Amino acid sequence: MNALLQPAPRRPIRELPDELISQIAAGEVVERPASVVRELVDNALDAGGREVTVKLVAGGVRSILVEDDGQGIPSDELPLALRRHATSKIASLAELEGVVTMGFRGEALAAIASVAELAIASRTEGAPHAQRLDARSGELVPAARGIGTSVEVRELFFSTPARRKFLKTDATEFAHCLDAVRRHALARPDVGFAVWHEGKLSQQWRRAAQAQRIRDVMGEEFVEQSCEVLLELGPMRITGRAGTPAAARARADQQYVYVNGRYVRDKLIAHGVRSAYEDVLHGGRQPAYVLFIEIAPDRVDVNVHPTKIEVRFRDSREVHQAVRRAVEAALAAPRAAAAAGDEAGGVAGVLLASEHLAGYSAVPAARPASFGGGSFAPSPMRPQVQGALGLQQVATLWGGGEAAPAARGASLSAVPSAPAQALDFQRDEWPLGRAIAQIGGVFVLAENQHGLVIVDMHAAHERIVYERLKASLGSAAIDSQPLLIPATFAATAQEIATAQAQADNLRTLGLDVSPLSATTLAVRSQPAALVGGDVVELARSVLAELSQYDASSVIQRAQDELLSTMACHGAVRANRQLTIDEMNALLRDMERTERSDQCNHGRPTWRQITMKELDALFWRGR
Repeated sequence: MNALLQPAPRRPIRELPDELISQIAAGEVVERPASVVRELVDNALDAGGREVTVKLVAGGVRSILVEDDGQGIPSDELPLALRRHATSKIASLAELEGVVTMGFRGEALAAIASVAELAIASRTEGAPHAQRLDARSGELVPAARGIGTSVEVRELFFSTPARRKFLKTDATEFAHCLDAVRRHALARPDVGFAVWHEGKLSQQWRRAAQAQRIRDVMGEEFVEQSCEVLLELGPMRITGRAGTPAAARARADQQYVYVNGRYVRDKLIAHGVRSAYEDVLHGGRQPAYVLFIEIAPDRVDVNVHPTKIEVRFRDSREVHQAVRRAVEAALAAPRAAAAAGDEAGGVAGVLLASEHLAGYSAVPAARPASFGGGSFAPSPMRPQVQGALGLQQVATLWGGGEAAPAARGASLSAVPSAPAQALDFQRDEWPLGRAIAQIGGVFVLAENQHGLVIVDMHAAHERIVYERLKASLGSAAIDSQPLLIPATFAATAQEIATAQAQADNLRTLGLDVSPLSATTLAVRSQPAALVGGDVVELARSVLAELSQYDASSVIQRAQDELLSTMACHGAVRANRQLTIDEMNALLRDMERTERSDQCNHGRPTWRQITMKELDALFWRGR
């Protein structure tokens, strides 16, 4: 018989030694040098430090020194600071439930001291000199330093060599340490940070305003390719910046979320942000963002994990919805209109984010003459969708209720008629400029104040149709089609409970899902627009989301996916020859349509080529 399968001889129950207890706790708190840096910088900020310096040797494996100019620790409290569960941050359950400090567990210094050589020197205001305590020997001696605290950690994991073998190269560990300080720097622009490595200054962030600190930490490119986020909703306030879809990255290495100044990784918030990018982000690209969530301390529990990087909200769905709304609002305004409003100053009232399309405020009064006798009607391409998702014929969507002739198809613009001379305009009046030509039946060329604009007419029109379909559908239910033979599948207890509790919401999506037995669910109807799809997989995915996230957001997302399919089929196709008036009307629609910089699949709808770039192509000025 295998020795591993044999029952172990019984051993008596006894208390663990204090040193082993500390080392077990250290395994949760101290994973690598960056963990030590994070904990020590937390303490420096809680002490009121305005300047924090981090000095590293060998990526922090050989030595970590964190210095601050905070309040300091009285000499008689220094030995107590190194004991487990000793802290000045909280003293009662009430304070634990409303923590406002970065640290509160009283475990960090004791955990670090159990796996490394630690010494702490501190001086308070009024003290003649500092006192230095060696954690290993317990010796307390006078030391020279200003008001504040210095914590030195040497030979990390020297007492647990097996843990040390799991560390990466010095360069990798230093990169993690630098990222730990960067996270603090983003949240605390009122504090200056400096990071030294091997005796050389590697990074420094001076005290500055929040906007400048984001620029210093994230870089100029991030600020230029991001939108400001601002939402106040009851006791919650969300600020920061969200990167544009065009600036999305292959890796999720520029995603920072803070709750009351604490950097966190929360799946709920990440899902809320991702859902805001759903129909503007292409493929598996990752958005870049910096979000600061301010919420009453008693509405969030930070005592979830020893590393304090996870939190739990009292009303998680409220936070999810607020984050999604904040980011959606930031991304809604077309970048072309916003850029023109900032740089040229000739466009009044850039289109602001809203639940539905607002007015045509981003377009000047002088507009091109409408064509085709009254509206933009490219070709017989009216969206034909079986079941129509609860909508009537889509042909009347664009003309303010007035249907275009059947031979002309769905109207694309509600731009009123204007004299032909309206086309005589200054180049800075329209963000996307004036149409000048069409290439290959695919791209529209336009001239604006910056140079040349190239527009993918199908992608652009697809977004316009999609946004108007969303506004027209509103809260109407999606048409469903009964299944002749119900589709059944084995379901978990969670799926069955969700199907029963969310029956009405499922019907809103065109799904009729009900229990057939204690372990089986039956799908009796499906959305009419998705006939022929995998209805079981659809039901499973919807049930999974309904069990975790707010029902309204799940319904909205499912509806948007169906409308996106409609818009793709209903948009103007390649090789359709457009007149100059038709091209101009398409450009004007893009300027006033939310999220018009990307199509429904996240691909860009237009690109700007500046005069400087055109000059470079022909070596002008050389």
